[in-house]
Amino acid sequence: MSYCLNPNCQQVNEINAKFCVKCGKPLLLLERYRGLKVIGQGGFGKTYLAQDEARPSKPRCMIKQFTYSGVGVQKANELFEQEAVQLDNLGKHPQIPELFAHGERDGQQFLVQEFIDGQNLAQELAEQGAFNESKIRELLLDLLPVLDFLYKKQVIHRDVKPENIIRRRSDRKLVLVDFGAAKQGTMTILAKMGTTIGSPEYTAPEQAKGKAGFSSDIYSLGVTCLNLMTLCSPFDLTNLDGEWVWRDFLNGNKVSKELGEILDKSLVPVSRRYASASAMLAVLNPVQVVIPTVKSSAPNQAQVISTSSNSKIIQLPNNQVLELIAVEGGTFLMGSPTGEGGDSERPQHYVNVPSFRIGKYPITQSQYMAVMGSNPSHFKDRPNHPVEQVSWKDAQGFCKELSQQTGQKVRQPSEAEWEYSARGGNKSKGYIYAGSNNLNEVAWHEDNSNKTHAVGEKKGNELGIHDMSGNVWEWCEDGWHENYKGAPVNGSAWTTGGGDKLLRGGSWVDDSVLCRSAYRGWRNIDDRDDGFGFRVVFFP
Repeated sequence: MSYCLNPNCQQVNEINAKFCVKCGKPLLLLERYRGLKVIGQGGFGKTYLAQDEARPSKPRCMIKQFTYSGVGVQKANELFEQEAVQLDNLGKHPQIPELFAHGERDGQQFLVQEFIDGQNLAQELAEQGAFNESKIRELLLDLLPVLDFLYKKQVIHRDVKPENIIRRRSDRKLVLVDFGAAKQGTMTILAKMGTTIGSPEYTAPEQAKGKAGFSSDIYSLGVTCLNLMTLCSPFDLTNLDGEWVWRDFLNGNKVSKELGEILDKSLVPVSRRYASASAMLAVLNPVQVVIPTVKSSAPNQAQVISTSSNSKIIQLPNNQVLELIAVEGGTFLMGSPTGEGGDSERPQHYVNVPSFRIGKYPITQSQYMAVMGSNPSHFKDRPNHPVEQVSWKDAQGFCKELSQQTGQKVRQPSEAEWEYSARGGNKSKGYIYAGSNNLNEVAWHEDNSNKTHAVGEKKGNELGIHDMSGNVWEWCEDGWHENYKGAPVNGSAWTTGGGDKLLRGGSWVDDSVLCRSAYRGWRNIDDRDDGFGFRVVFFP
């Protein structure tokens, strides 16, 4: 059958008809797309299953037609137009519907996009019942990379909920649909609208106030998980004080402490929530953050398994991985001017740093255990937290062992390499801390923490490197000198000096001054502390 797309007609015609037998309007949209049947209808219009008759196989597609004419039509019109713009700007992603066409006919807007054949999660929930922990983990591992893709495109979806997540029949992958509420994060967020967008049950508090941010989608995804686990409306999962009590509604559906804490952190106020999808993914499954599982031919040896222009992936024993970020060489002004920082940070001087690769995160407990066979940390049994209670000599031993296993040069960064990386390299925006002038955005420090935290929970800097401010201090190759007089200007380590070595970045127990990218600390090469960690650099 061929459905007439004239909203004032809607006659059903023969499948090969060119014009509607009732109103005489052409049945093919853009002379190629034929409506087959209505598959959705709401306040703003209708959605049709269609086929593309310009292609030999006549593949299925979907036509969304805007027919709203009530109060607020201008804003509704903008949202419909916005969906087309967002889909077009996003380009192709296997878990986002592709936009085929967009336009206007007979004074009404339409868009044609990829048809996703499958059930949405609300339908799946009604048929199959509550999701167990395994299904929730699979959902998060499937969708968090999609949200990370949106984050990198500076897009906030703003309406993540079970109805907008479809499980595609062909490959069982989850597809995020309905970008009518999506917004460019670089624009003035909702300020001009004076209204909220999204489904109230799943909407983050800041979004409800017209201030949606990238972590607002993290909140909505977390609430979606609660709905799928409890079969309850999110409105029923809080008490009179607004506190989440979702565990009281599990009805025997067991959820581990680890997953529970991850979901809890997705629901907290924005200042304490995961700053990005990649940060949440890093805690959920650190292996999945960087690569899919790879079978190693030498399971007890570290080896390079992937290299690109931007990153390098090292597979470690015990199925652990280490991701390195490429830092393009350049010249930068190292240290602090008079009136800022202490005398040890002066004189400011230009340093020419060659290219290198540096750890995306500090070395974690699980990574240290995989290479060295032990975990010296005070905060034990936290595999994704930075390893601590490591001396400068311990860090040297790790680098030596990893060098032997990979056959590549591995060491701690020089002080110049560390500061250059923390400041964002040649992409630097001149922030005080590593990635922001707001310390809470990028660091765990004395005002927001009483312990170490999993790496990657805070926003990365301009190069995508995380935790260079706060969490744990990081050892450098250099010996301690009281100031920069006579310091190398070629980016190499300043190895002369006594038994004291450089520490950079501050830690979870330190104040904002010590977490600055320019601050210099030092301790003896044998000293250990629950705030001392390290990261590595690779060459080439």
